[in-house]
Amino acid sequence: MLSLPKKISLVYFVIVTLLLIGLVPLLLTGWFLSERSGSELRSVENRYQIQLVQDKARQIEMFGQKYGDLVASLSTALELTNDVDLLSAPQTEQKLSESLQRDQNVLAIYLQPVGGEALSLYRPGSIGREELEAIASETLNSSGTDGLFMGPPRRSASSGDSLIAMVSHVSIDNRTIASVVAVLSLRDISANIVGASIQSEEQLWAAGHPIIFVVNQAGETVFHPDQALVDSQRSLSELKIVDEWQQSNRQIQSGLVPFSAEYGGNRYDMIGAYSTARLGPGLNLGVITMQDERKALASVGEMRSQTWMISLAFAFFAMLVGSIAARTLTAPLLKLSAAAEKIAGGDLSTRVETRNVTEIGTLGSSFNVMSDKLEEHIARLAKAATENRELFVGTVKALAAAIDGKDKYTRGHSERVARISVGIGKQMGLPADELETLRISALLHDVGKIAIDDNILKKPAALTDEEFEIMKTHPQKGFKIMSQIPAMKDFLPGMYMHHEMVNGKGYPQGLKDEEIPLQAKIVSVADTFDAMTIDRPYQKGMLLPDALERIKSLVGTRYDAAVVEALIRGCEAGEIGQGIVQFLNKNSENTGLVNSRVAPAALQAPLSIPPNAITSPRTADEDILVLG
Repeated sequence: MLSLPKKISLVYFVIVTLLLIGLVPLLLTGWFLSERSGSELRSVENRYQIQLVQDKARQIEMFGQKYGDLVASLSTALELTNDVDLLSAPQTEQKLSESLQRDQNVLAIYLQPVGGEALSLYRPGSIGREELEAIASETLNSSGTDGLFMGPPRRSASSGDSLIAMVSHVSIDNRTIASVVAVLSLRDISANIVGASIQSEEQLWAAGHPIIFVVNQAGETVFHPDQALVDSQRSLSELKIVDEWQQSNRQIQSGLVPFSAEYGGNRYDMIGAYSTARLGPGLNLGVITMQDERKALASVGEMRSQTWMISLAFAFFAMLVGSIAARTLTAPLLKLSAAAEKIAGGDLSTRVETRNVTEIGTLGSSFNVMSDKLEEHIARLAKAATENRELFVGTVKALAAAIDGKDKYTRGHSERVARISVGIGKQMGLPADELETLRISALLHDVGKIAIDDNILKKPAALTDEEFEIMKTHPQKGFKIMSQIPAMKDFLPGMYMHHEMVNGKGYPQGLKDEEIPLQAKIVSVADTFDAMTIDRPYQKGMLLPDALERIKSLVGTRYDAAVVEALIRGCEAGEIGQGIVQFLNKNSENTGLVNSRVAPAALQAPLSIPPNAITSPRTADEDILVLG
């Protein structure tokens, strides 16, 4: 007895390989650490940015609150005097002047008595009288009559600084007697928000540092490190973060927005945040910060670079040593893999060499045994599937033939309808599996007639109303019979709905257009086409051109346009009509109707019979009713 060669355990090769894969943990550890660091740094940066914009927004709100209280206190003091004449008194002017001198952010105070002469106090050089009067007039016109009103930020024509105007009305005995307008400088609050240093927009983008700016509800620049943007009040709505704030500032106080932006032909991935500063009714300002994500997370990139440099050094050594071991280990496995792929592709005759002395050789032998068994099993399954399919189709054909055989005039009808249906389906580009389903459904479309009384089914004369109603039940009867068989599920639409019309006047359900499955639409056209072109005891079959014209005339009422077009294309291509359709042979001396195996377009001549002359009584073959 021959002794088998001793197998070398694969474990030795695995041990050697495991010594080399120490590189993988290093790579994974470095990568995960950098990812986690990046995630943590991104979270910290997000928290910093959201805290930053919230603090800046609160500063703006506190500014508005402070000076709103100042203006309100002036109007309250005037109200407490309860003396209208005091509005024009010298001591009133003195008090207002003291308020103006105490705070450098107050550029002007304007007192407008109702029906009286206005009092204007202002800082020369910061704002002029005409500008003050224009600002006061505009603000008063927009302010209404109740509460404190704050106008939108604007740029001073005199000093170029940003200004804002506040109005508070003076009322005595529920009657407004005057209005106090204060014009405030936004220079200091602007420096606190965006910084005192002035930089151009280009410098800000190139530096990659956080950019803090403020916009109004129109997206126009109010505060910005680049004074040129403030002077021009340029809209920044093209930035996604500004656009999002504009849409959500009434519902959301603060938010984080990662986004992409373009500047100077370069694309930047940005991280940003916004917060809403609410200065008064209808006056919201957006405090926004944004920074280039790459610059914000630069330390993570450096960590990754260092990790990759160390890993590459180890990788070079590992590749040098591992390539030799891997070649020895993987060569037979690659052969086995290639053989498996061939078998998966259908080549069951593939086998592998089994001369390897390791466990791979044993695996190869087992693989070959498996392939032998699999090949035998697949052959048996294929044979059984073919036999089952042939038995199924044969049974369906026999059942259809049995139904058609009840009447010599309808013999072969179901088979012809199936061929016509498949021809239409091919023209509509249906895949092979759907064409086969369509064929079986068409073969069985009249299966319900097996439950119809022969006296009605074979009646050569016109049916009574009662008999016709019974005949119309054959789709339900067919559905009831076949729906009990789970394997028939896909064939039911053609059986049950082939008498539905696209205008909803069909039966049994009265479905309309899109409610009718395509399978049923195709069988309906094929059923009627065969009924039109075959001789019946009560009517001669129509010629192909006339049949097609008649069917086309029913598009939109009974038939789907796409299905009818496919029928016409199939007839023109010669795929529909062979052995079924009559046509006029122009070359024959006999001018009667003849049958042919081919229906070329050149031989198809229309009959000189008006459509309304082609009529039929209500008969057991209800499909022909469309000719009436």
